[in-house]
Amino acid sequence: MHPVAAQPLHRALGLTDGEYDRIEGLLGREPNDFELGVFSLLWSEHCGYKHSALLLTRFPTEGPTVLQGPGENAGVINLGEGEACAFKVESHNHPSAVEPFQGAATGVGGILRDIVAMGARPVALLDGLRFGEPGFAFDRAVGGIGHYGNCLGVPTVGGDTVFDPAYAGNPLVNAMCVGLLPVDRLTRAHASRPGTPLVLFGATTGRDGIGGASVLASQELSDEDEDKRPTVQIGDPFTGKKLIEASLELVESGLVESLQDLGAAGLASSLAEMASRGGAGIDVHLDRVPLREPDLEPVEIMLSESQERMVTVANRLEQVQAICEKWELAHAVIGEVTDTGELRAYFEGELVGCIPVSFLTDECPRYPVETRPRSLEQPIDHPRIEAGADELLDLLASPNVRSRADVYERYDHLVGSRTVRRPGLDAAVLRLRPSLRGLALSLDGSGRASALDPRTGGARAVFEAARNVACAGGRPLAITDCLNFGNPEKPEVAWELEEAIEGMARACEALGIPVVSGNVSLYNETDGRAIHPTPVVGCVGSVADVRRVPGAWREGDLVLLAGSAEVSLDGSEYQARFLGGPGGRPPEPDYAAENALVRFLWRSASVLSAAHDASEGGPAVALAELALWSGVGAEVELDADAVAWFGEGGGRAVVACAPDEARRLEGVALRRLGVVGGPRVLGVGLDELRAAYARSGR
Repeated sequence: MHPVAAQPLHRALGLTDGEYDRIEGLLGREPNDFELGVFSLLWSEHCGYKHSALLLTRFPTEGPTVLQGPGENAGVINLGEGEACAFKVESHNHPSAVEPFQGAATGVGGILRDIVAMGARPVALLDGLRFGEPGFAFDRAVGGIGHYGNCLGVPTVGGDTVFDPAYAGNPLVNAMCVGLLPVDRLTRAHASRPGTPLVLFGATTGRDGIGGASVLASQELSDEDEDKRPTVQIGDPFTGKKLIEASLELVESGLVESLQDLGAAGLASSLAEMASRGGAGIDVHLDRVPLREPDLEPVEIMLSESQERMVTVANRLEQVQAICEKWELAHAVIGEVTDTGELRAYFEGELVGCIPVSFLTDECPRYPVETRPRSLEQPIDHPRIEAGADELLDLLASPNVRSRADVYERYDHLVGSRTVRRPGLDAAVLRLRPSLRGLALSLDGSGRASALDPRTGGARAVFEAARNVACAGGRPLAITDCLNFGNPEKPEVAWELEEAIEGMARACEALGIPVVSGNVSLYNETDGRAIHPTPVVGCVGSVADVRRVPGAWREGDLVLLAGSAEVSLDGSEYQARFLGGPGGRPPEPDYAAENALVRFLWRSASVLSAAHDASEGGPAVALAELALWSGVGAEVELDADAVAWFGEGGGRAVVACAPDEARRLEGVALRRLGVVGGPRVLGVGLDELRAAYARSGR
C-alpha cells in the first residue's frame, strides 16, 4: 500500500492530529471528507499563515495615503488628484520548482487578478527571480513570465535576479503587479447582502492545481516532486486578457458589489473570504460550475485552482451575464449570499458540506513560533586588498552583476505607452497620463546578507528598494513584501523570520512608510536544506514631474558619492566571488542616515543629471554601470582598496550634476569623486566594460 494511503486522511491532507481534533471540537461532530478537504486548504500555511500571522503584526500598516492595507487582494494608496494605486507581490516558488514555465506564468496571472479584484487596471509587472545558476530552469521561468505578460499587454518594467547555490533545489519566483484606479472605484471582496447572486466567470474548471496550496505551497520539496506536477496550474493568458477586460467593465459600470480572484484553494478560499469580510454566509451549488472535465467530484470542483477565474457578487444579474457573453467567457450563477454565516455546498440538490465561515477564517490556528537565536559571526577584519581593473571586469561579468538585458528584452516593457524610464538602472518610471506626474517602481531582495544577519538583511531590503525609487526621482509612499523562508517549525528558521520582520519594520518606521500588502512563502526547503532567508520588497514612489527624472550624466558634470554609511566586504558580491563565499557580518544600517539619503535623492532629483544606488559591487560597479548607461566615461578617483571600490552594506549612491548646481545639494555627506568625460572609468575603457557587462547570462 502507498504510504499516503496508509495514514489517516487528515494527515494526508496536511492537517495535524491536533488540528483535526480542533475541527471536531468546533463542528461538534466528525467532518466529512468534503469538509476535511476544505479545512485542509483554508488552514494550510499558504492560506492561513499559521506560523507568520502573529509576527506580521509588527509591520506598520497605516499612513495618510493608505486606502486599503493588508487583508484584501492588494494594498491601495492614494496618489492624489482622484487617482489611486493598487499593488502587491506574491510568490509562486514551489510550482516554479516543479515546472518553471507554467509556475512562473501562473504566478503572473494570479497577481494580475489580485490587482483587478481591487477595481484597478494593471499597468506594470516586476519579477524577483532567484535560481541556483543560469540555465534551463531559469530560462523557462523567464519564458513563462514573458509569455503571460506579453500576451496580456502589461509591461514588465523591472525586477531583481540573483543566482546562488542556496536556491538550486528551491528557486524563488516572486511576481509584483501595479495597477491604477480612480479613488472612488475601489472595490473590495466582500459578500454582505443576503439574496444577492454569485456569478463565476472566466475559464472552465478542471483538475489542474487541485491541492496546490497544501500539497505544494505548504510543504517542503523533495527529490520525488515529479509526482506533484499535476498540482501546477496551467495558464491561458488570452482568456486572462478577456477576464481582465470583462472584470473592469463590470466594475466601471457599477454592476457588481465585489470581485474575488480564484487563486489558492479555489472556490473554497474565495467564497469563505468574501463571506467573512462581509459578515454573511454563502450557498454554492457546485453542479452549476462550468467544467472542462465532466467527471469532477464535488470536492475537486470546490478546491480546483484552475486559472483565469473570478467570482462576483452581482448587483444586476442580466447585465453581468451580458458582459460575460460579450467577452466570450464561461459563466454561471453558482449560488447566493445568505444570512446564515455558513459556507454550504450543494451538489445535485444534496448538501455535501456545511461549515460556519468563521471556523475557516477566524478560527484558523495561529501558532506562536518557537525561536532559537543563533550566534552571528563577528565582522571579518580584512587586510588591505589592492583593487584593480581586472577585478572590476570580473565582477561586471559575474552572474549577479552583469546586464539583465538578455532577460528584460524578452519582455515587452513599453506596451501601454506609460514607460518613461526603462529597465536597466534602479527603478522604472511610469507616467500618470495625462498629467506629468509619475510612479517609480522597484523590487529588491536580500538573501546573502540575511543569511549572515537576518535583521540587517530585512532592513537592507527595504532601504535598497526605497533608494532605487528615490534615485529615479520618486518619493517612497509604501511597500509590499514577499517573505521567502524555510520551515518555520524549525526554531532557527522561525528566528530568522522574526528577525527579518523586525529589521523591515524598523526600516519602514525610519522612512515613514507603511506595508500595505504582501505574501509569506514558507517551507522553501529541499530534502531538509533551506534557502537563504530572503525578504523581497517592492516599493512604489511618486514622481513630481517625469521630465525631471535623473538619467544619464553629461560631459563636465561633477561626480559625487552621496552618503557616508559604514561598508565592508562581508556579505558582498566581491566576497562571494573572490574570498571563498559569504562570511562575517554585514554592517548594521544607520536608520536615520538611510532615511536622510533617501530624502536627499528624491528631493534633489530636479538638480541631478544622474543617480545610481551603490549596492551590489559597491561604488566601482555603480560608476561603471552609470558610464555604460550614459555612453561616456569619467575621470574619477577611489582609494585603491577593495573596500573602497567594492564594499557594500550601507546607503550610498553615485550622483552627478552640473558644477554650478552642486551648491544646491544638501542634507547628506557628499564626496567629490571626479568629473564626467573621456572614454574610461577607473582606468578601464568603456568598450572593455561593455564587453564584460553584456556577457550573456544564459
